Amino acid sequence: MPFLVGEVKVSVGQHPLYQLRRYSPTVIAQYYRYRPWRSVWRSCRILFSFLGFFLGLQSDQWFGRAEANKAYRAEQLRKILIALGPTFIKVGQALSTRPDLVRKDFLDELVKLQDQLPPFSNETAFTIIEAELERSIEDIYLQISPEPVAAASLGQVYQARLYSGEEVAVKVQRPNLMPVLSLDLYLMRWAAGWLSPWLPLNLGHDLTLIVDEFGTKLFEEIDYLNEGRNAEKFATNFRNDPSVKVPAIYWRYSSNRVLTLEWIHGFKLTDTERVREAGLDSDRLIEIGVTSGLQQLLEYGFFHADPHPGNLFAMAPHCATTGDRAGVNRPEQFEAQMAYIDFGMMDQLEESAKETLVDAVVHLINKDYVDLAKDFVKLGFLTPDIDITPIVPALEEVLGDIMGESVRDFNFKTITDRFSELMYEYPFRLPAKFALIIRSLVTQEGLALTLNPDFKIVDVAYPYVAKRLLTGESPALRRRLIEVLFKDGRFQWQRLENLIAIARSDNNFDLLPTAQLGLQYLLSEEGQFLRRQLLIALTEDNRLHTEEVQRLWNLIKDDLQPARLFNAAIDALAGFSTAGTAALLPSGLTFIKKES
Repeated sequence: MPFLVGEVKVSVGQHPLYQLRRYSPTVIAQYYRYRPWRSVWRSCRILFSFLGFFLGLQSDQWFGRAEANKAYRAEQLRKILIALGPTFIKVGQALSTRPDLVRKDFLDELVKLQDQLPPFSNETAFTIIEAELERSIEDIYLQISPEPVAAASLGQVYQARLYSGEEVAVKVQRPNLMPVLSLDLYLMRWAAGWLSPWLPLNLGHDLTLIVDEFGTKLFEEIDYLNEGRNAEKFATNFRNDPSVKVPAIYWRYSSNRVLTLEWIHGFKLTDTERVREAGLDSDRLIEIGVTSGLQQLLEYGFFHADPHPGNLFAMAPHCATTGDRAGVNRPEQFEAQMAYIDFGMMDQLEESAKETLVDAVVHLINKDYVDLAKDFVKLGFLTPDIDITPIVPALEEVLGDIMGESVRDFNFKTITDRFSELMYEYPFRLPAKFALIIRSLVTQEGLALTLNPDFKIVDVAYPYVAKRLLTGESPALRRRLIEVLFKDGRFQWQRLENLIAIARSDNNFDLLPTAQLGLQYLLSEEGQFLRRQLLIALTEDNRLHTEEVQRLWNLIKDDLQPARLFNAAIDALAGFSTAGTAALLPSGLTFIKKES
């Protein structure tokens, strides 16, 4: 049965591009190169839609009606994006998270693209479900809502119940997505290649790469089996964190275009009234969001690239289901949960990129701008052949006060705004992958500020980073901690005090296990350099640094109760080898020990 989507009328089984499982700009270009009438017709539709909008904006300026027509023009833009179809709706959703690029009146309208979209007919949706699962609706679900409970750019959702009793969400893909997405991506890529040299930013060909990254993610997003796999991988990463909820996938009732998953009993994070009514601590929800976002980037490397308000839910304890796998998310175990849904748009950060990001944070703390510029080269923001000499002072000028007196005013939007200034003057580029990361960070920060406009994201981010450096689970993290604590060969007592003070501001941070890890590291062969440097630090400048040690002790003594401290020391020593202990002792003592 043929359907009409935008300007393309095709049958699902007849369109050749439905055989394309992954985004391929080459294959798509080859297909449309021999069908120029489709490209011309679609281009005319897009151009005329936006031409009318921009002429309207200009006429408002000419006749002094700009202020009076602000709301109307914003609504007009939203309706144009909806009329142009799924690709432009996804672009609008991305722009809705960028207050630095879009003015507020447009922003308020674009946010509605997250979930306030027109649904397609139930008849079409149920036909797709039955064709994909090869069973009738009555055979699959005990009951299903007569109308969709939500409609998004790529599909819509029904609430249903399985015969086994579980309450589920049934996600059904919009018909004929492939022809529209592929044609729009083809035109966007052509426009990106043509426009790049004329843009004021030094993006070069990278604008085309951004379109390719967008296309890759769109193709992954319309493969619901891929989304299910992403959800289970994400859930595995957070399996020991009861504050993060991920819906279970019901594979028996899922396919490439239909996804059945656990129903989430919660409400949107942006629904501040519901958050208050549920008695939830909004700052705690922000902490969960910021910490889980940092974990995705710096620990797991697998991150949610589309955390818009429609994909994040707050859950009060009484909302939690009792059928969670592994039994880790029971209500008595937490005060609140944040549920992630919609795992179609995910991305993977390589181990080297994760380590370089931590390096960049360390070098920013240390104000080592030469090394920071080298980090940008490694991350792809600068090409390897670039002379970084003139860039270093620019970095210092732009980022010099980020970690200084104004640290509590730090936010990701400040960073992006300042870097946008640098990109006009220096050959910085925006790697395609980092466009998604920046979007994710700015979006989650925007959600945090919606819940509490006075919230300082640094209050959560700093303790997390400090805790990660202090615990030093891996050799790479321990090396980075040493980089923070030493500058120009001298031990930085104040930095250690600051790190401990910042980490202790996290109520979940227990200093004792960290002290135990530190002791084990000092006694190890790897810690030989640090032992020597600490002895030098205690006696440098021809004096004993008892004052600094006393300040540190006053900072930590409440956490290090004698009984707990003794047990931690015993545990640390128990894991240390005899050979390792012998290596610490002077040679004479070692000889006596052997003789005895």
